[in-house]
Amino acid sequence: MIDPLNIARDVIVQEIAGLEALKNSLGEDFKSAVALLGGAKGRIVVTGMGKSGHVARKIAATFSSTGAPAMFVHPAEASHGDLGMISKDDVILALSKSGETAELGDILAYAARFDIPITAITAVPGSALANSATVALILPDAEEACGQTFAPTTSTTMMMALGDALAVAKLRQRGFTAGDFKGFHPGGKLGAALRRASDLMHGKDALPLCHPDASMPEIIDVISNGGFGCVGIVNDEGLLKGIITDGDIRRHLSGGLDAKTAADIMTTNPRTAEADTLAGDILSYMSKNKITALFVIEDKKPIGIVHVHDCLSIGVI
Repeated sequence: MIDPLNIARDVIVQEIAGLEALKNSLGEDFKSAVALLGGAKGRIVVTGMGKSGHVARKIAATFSSTGAPAMFVHPAEASHGDLGMISKDDVILALSKSGETAELGDILAYAARFDIPITAITAVPGSALANSATVALILPDAEEACGQTFAPTTSTTMMMALGDALAVAKLRQRGFTAGDFKGFHPGGKLGAALRRASDLMHGKDALPLCHPDASMPEIIDVISNGGFGCVGIVNDEGLLKGIITDGDIRRHLSGGLDAKTAADIMTTNPRTAEADTLAGDILSYMSKNKITALFVIEDKKPIGIVHVHDCLSIGVI
């Protein structure tokens, strides 16, 4: 009896083997491809037919989301007018396992006519695509995971991984940051996680603050009215010196709390965030340290406060 679980594991093992072979095959041609794509004055035009075309669409989307303008051009549609989408300033990234995909012919001829550079991803070094390319990235010889049908499985996984490798290598060379990425991906949970503390924080007018010599009634009043479950303790220069939470007050109830001041029970050197700290990092930090609010500081002075609910309400996970 066929066990689908065993089949699934075999497929994954086979594709992992393909990825390992791909990793070991990378060399100077990969560096050349990154340089070629990075030198594009226009767009990166990604193309491919069939399963390779589906992978090409994803690679184009990855490049675009990481600050490298890219688009997918269907090779069959290119022969019926879409060649006009490709300019002399573009660079073409063409995918074909065999390298002999007939539908790519017109794009290759067009690229040769206008001296448009081509980076190829193919499994056949002597193929028409490899021979037409400025740089050819050759996929290693690896069995397709589907066995006798030879349907593209391992090969498309390697293409996808190679496209990701090109995009990531390119963005790191350019110093592309998470903040830059947010500009291209403002929506969804990922966009939420890439927002900054300055985007989420309650400003100075909402800050729950007290002086170190504040009395317990004053401290409790500030905590209750603030709604953050804590109060920041600042000195005469406005520097954040400590924090008191409602939990701190409960822990000191049996120790003559009424006679104490903020300085007596505050936690010194409180955990803080900077204005440009990512929301995802703030939530992770809060979860790790079991806290629900974090003061945002600038030059050691509180300029805002972020509550865990501020992160959760915008979809940070």
